[in-house]
Amino acid sequence: MRLVIIGLMVLFVVSCQQPPVKKVTIKQDVAVLAADEMGGRQTGTPGELLAAAYITKRFSDIGLTPKGMEGTFTQTFSFTPSANPHEQSEFTNIQEDGSVTGTNVIGYIDNNASTTVIIGAHYDHLGMGGEGSLDREKPAIHNGADDNASGVAILLALAHSLKHQSPTITQNNYLFMAFSGEEMGLLGSNYFVKTPTIDTKKVSYMINMDMVGRLNKEQTLAVYGVGTSSIFKQTLFANNDQGLTINEHQSGVGPSDHTSFYLADIPVLHFFTGQHADYHKPSDDTEKLNYQGMERISNYILNIITDLDDAGQLVFKKTKNESEEVPMFKVALGVVPDYLFNGEGMRIDGVSEGKPAQKAKLQRGDIVVKLGTMNTPDMMSYMKALASFEEGATTTVTVNRNGKLIEREVTF
Repeated sequence: MRLVIIGLMVLFVVSCQQPPVKKVTIKQDVAVLAADEMGGRQTGTPGELLAAAYITKRFSDIGLTPKGMEGTFTQTFSFTPSANPHEQSEFTNIQEDGSVTGTNVIGYIDNNASTTVIIGAHYDHLGMGGEGSLDREKPAIHNGADDNASGVAILLALAHSLKHQSPTITQNNYLFMAFSGEEMGLLGSNYFVKTPTIDTKKVSYMINMDMVGRLNKEQTLAVYGVGTSSIFKQTLFANNDQGLTINEHQSGVGPSDHTSFYLADIPVLHFFTGQHADYHKPSDDTEKLNYQGMERISNYILNIITDLDDAGQLVFKKTKNESEEVPMFKVALGVVPDYLFNGEGMRIDGVSEGKPAQKAKLQRGDIVVKLGTMNTPDMMSYMKALASFEEGATTTVTVNRNGKLIEREVTF
C-alpha cells in the first residue's frame, strides 16, 4: 500500500508540472522586432507600443515577474520632442502640453537575494528616419535590426537562461529592462534611475547591450566600463570560452543607457560589436546580422553573470571620461571609423556619399596612417589631426590598402 501511495504522489506531482517553456531563438526575436510592421519603433509611436507589447508577452512567457508601475511590466514617462509633435503624425499619446509618452518594459527574477543585477537594452529606434538618420534621401522605415533589436534579443535569451537553465544562479535578483527613448537621449534609462521600481542602493552592477549583432571576422567584442569595478577585468578574461577578442575600455560613460547607471554610482559593463555602413539607415536589416556571433556573445555574458553570482555587491569606481578627450571638429572626412580595429592606424568601415573621402576614392578597409603632416597610429591621433583643419582646406591622406601605402588629396 505504501508503494502505491508513493506512486500516486509521483503521478500527481508530474501531472501538476507546467509544460516546459519553449525557447524562442535570438533570430526569431530579431525578426519580430525589426519587422516593417513595427514601423521603426520610434519612441511614442504605435510601432514602439507594438514592440513593447511583444517584449511584455515574452517576459510573461519566460516567467518573469512584472516590475513596472502598479503591478505591470511597463513604466511610462513623458518628454517633449525637439520638434513640434503636432506636426509629426507618427507620435501617439500626445498631451495638451506637447509632451509624448515613452514606455520602458521591466521584468524581474526574485531570488530573495540581498542584491540585484540589472540587465538592459534599448528597443526604440528611428521610425521613418528624421534627424537621427544618416540617409536623408526620403522617409523610409529604419528597422534597426542591429540597433537595437540585437541587444533586446540577447536580453531575452539571458532572461530565459537565468530563469530556466541556471537554477544555481540564485545569489542575486535579476531585473531585465527594455529601455525606451535611448535614441532621443537616454530618456528611459534616465527616468528609471530617477524613479526606480527597486531599491537601486542594492544593485550590484548593470549590464547593457547596444548593437551586438555584427560580430566581425576578427571576433572583436568591445566592452566598456571595465574600470567601474576592480573585479571586472579578471572576470572578463577568465570567462572567455567563446574565442572572442575583447577590446576593453575603462570608461563607464558612453552614448548608451549604461551611462545613466554609471552616473548613479553603479558599476557597468556595456557590450558592442561596432558601427558599420548601415548605422542609422534603412539598410540596418535582419539578414545582415551574425546570429551565430550573437549566440556566442549571449553565452559569454551568461558566463560573466554566473561567475559574479557570489561576488556580493560590487564596489563602484569612478573612471576617466574618455569622451572629454575627443577634440572638436570643424570638418569631416566622411567615413565611418572601425572602432574595433586594434592595429596601427584608423581603419575605414564605411564611406559616405558625396563626402571628401569618396571624392578622394578612399575605400572601406583602407587604414588611414597619415593626415596632412600628422601620423595617425590610432583613433585619438586621427581625431586630433582631423580637428586641425578648417573648412575648405586641402591636404593629403595616406592610407594602407592591402599592405600598400597610397596617397590621396582631399578637400574639406
